[in-house]
Amino acid sequence: MPTSDTRTRGVRVTDLARLGLAWAASTAALIITGALLPGFSASSWWDYAAVAAVAGIVGLILRPALVEISARVGWLAVLLTAVVGQALIMYVAIRLVPGIESTGWTALAATWISAVVATLISWATTAGTDDGLITSLASRARRQVTVTDPEVDGVLFVQLDGVPFPVLQWAVQSGAVPHIRRWLSSGDYSYREWTPQLPCTTPASQMGILHGTIDGIPAFRWYDRELKQVLVANRPADARVIEERHSTGQGLLFDDGVSISNLFTGDAPRSLLTMSRIEVRRGSTQTRRAFAWFFTSPNGFMRSFTRTVGEVIKERWQARRQVKRDFDPRVHRDWTFALLRAVTNSLLRDLNTALVAEELRRGTKCIYVDYVDYDEIAHHAGVFRPESLASLDGLDRTLGSLARLAGSAPRRYRLVVLSDHGQSQGTPFADRYGQALGDLCAELMEEHVQTVDASVEGLGRADSIAGDIAAGGMTGKLAARANGGLTKAQQTSDPGKAEEPVVVLGSGNLGLVYVRGDRRWTLEALKREWPALVPGLVGHPGVGFVAGIDEDGREWAIGSGGRVNISSGDVEGTDPLTGFGSHAARVLRRALQDPKAPDLYVNSMVDPVTNDVAAFEGLVGSHGGLGGWQDRAMLLGPADLMAGLPERIEGADELHRVLVGMLEACGQRATAAFPR
Repeated sequence: MPTSDTRTRGVRVTDLARLGLAWAASTAALIITGALLPGFSASSWWDYAAVAAVAGIVGLILRPALVEISARVGWLAVLLTAVVGQALIMYVAIRLVPGIESTGWTALAATWISAVVATLISWATTAGTDDGLITSLASRARRQVTVTDPEVDGVLFVQLDGVPFPVLQWAVQSGAVPHIRRWLSSGDYSYREWTPQLPCTTPASQMGILHGTIDGIPAFRWYDRELKQVLVANRPADARVIEERHSTGQGLLFDDGVSISNLFTGDAPRSLLTMSRIEVRRGSTQTRRAFAWFFTSPNGFMRSFTRTVGEVIKERWQARRQVKRDFDPRVHRDWTFALLRAVTNSLLRDLNTALVAEELRRGTKCIYVDYVDYDEIAHHAGVFRPESLASLDGLDRTLGSLARLAGSAPRRYRLVVLSDHGQSQGTPFADRYGQALGDLCAELMEEHVQTVDASVEGLGRADSIAGDIAAGGMTGKLAARANGGLTKAQQTSDPGKAEEPVVVLGSGNLGLVYVRGDRRWTLEALKREWPALVPGLVGHPGVGFVAGIDEDGREWAIGSGGRVNISSGDVEGTDPLTGFGSHAARVLRRALQDPKAPDLYVNSMVDPVTNDVAAFEGLVGSHGGLGGWQDRAMLLGPADLMAGLPERIEGADELHRVLVGMLEACGQRATAAFPR
């Protein structure tokens, strides 16, 4: 990982400057408080300075205790610590310094006023910047543990969710990501493209990357014939079922690894903010400890709070700007998305960084963390819109911060950056044609159809925070209620108990049609029961092709002008996969061979001029099927680890073997996946 010989010294100098600024801010806050609050005064301003200094010492003693109590009691204690912790520290200091004149209530009032003023001053001078948070994390990182095998390199895998390789390539060429550009220009790092499988979704890709298999995950959500219900990958109970089906105990992270903010664990011994391991009743003590430290520090609480509020305001302004400038394509961006964006791009990003810093301090061998900033914004704003590119620049700064933090770790870390898929762009199907895919199917089948196409991916990110800090007792019940509310919001479109015989789901621009029951319907069976379905779908201008299997088990893709036998390559009429890439037949055949595949895959059209697709969800940026840049993901890593990789990496399970090979090269595994 890129480091500097002077980094540790620089951090220490910055620490001294930060302490000096904090002391000055606290002193100024007390002087202002004395001027505002009758009955609270000092003999001289030196007394105020003495109180500020004592408060710093008291904080060193009390803050760790407050953090530990909060971590063990539950999330409500964390919030109370954030609100009263700094005031309690200041109150103790005021009572200890003899030069301060005050009554009991004025001293109490002064603690609140001075704490608020000092926090605002500290934030304005240091904590509002990335450097303020990283300096605080670096000071904690110096209190590192001793590892027994320092000669073994650690590996930090950072997933930049949904970043297409062409977008990153453009950002590098334009200078928009200076840290990545510098690493690549130096020759120490290299990057390349890899091809996700169908479906191009986080569940399939993360399962492949972390567990080495992509089987049994046909989309972001699907009808499970065995369970006779819809599974949604970012719903904790469903994520747990999905992982239990695929885990072998030998995942990417099983050897002293940790999973942070992912859907699945990779068989890591410890998992934080990971959907499949959220413990609604008990919660994660380590996560709450990180929350408690985060909130009791001005570099955490006020930074996160103000940036979250600022992100909401910025999102509302940018949404209005899109309308005013008549951007096309675009979707309606409501307050729900504004709040979710604020959580994922402020609180969650900082919390992820704090958790990674703690693991670096501990010398954890293998860390995998998912930053969702770009993916979340691009879904609603667009792939190349200014706000999406700004989030990519923010992620580049985060990578620089992680490299800096790794400089204080007890072992050398290698940084590997990847995306799980790309994104495509276009006006949603329903907006473009005035009819949702489910309604179109219902019309063609003359049947009652349950449509599941609400966008819930962002809700899952907030759900992971609510769930992982939940605890037992009253605080646990309150947190579980919040968690339950989020889960209920996701379940509003769950047809698990509905009576409709057909389920139609949208996963980006990939549609899935299931007939309820325990058997998979063939193309012939669908034609006998609903003869207008397939012809009506392929004749629609918003559909590129449909795909299914015949009674002999052969895979077919069917378009308006012809069809192709994917197994043999024989084409009747016009090949419907033309325009979707040379790999389209391979990845589609593999998806259709999966027993969990739907009765019918429906892939939207792709515009040959603009590269636009038409998502079956209400998203302008989407991923799931074929077309555009959604199946063009990126991989960046140290040049020596990137050397000798396969010429083409197709499928997340293939990428898993590549990443295992990197771990082996660092001494973490016994045998190499690829000869080097």
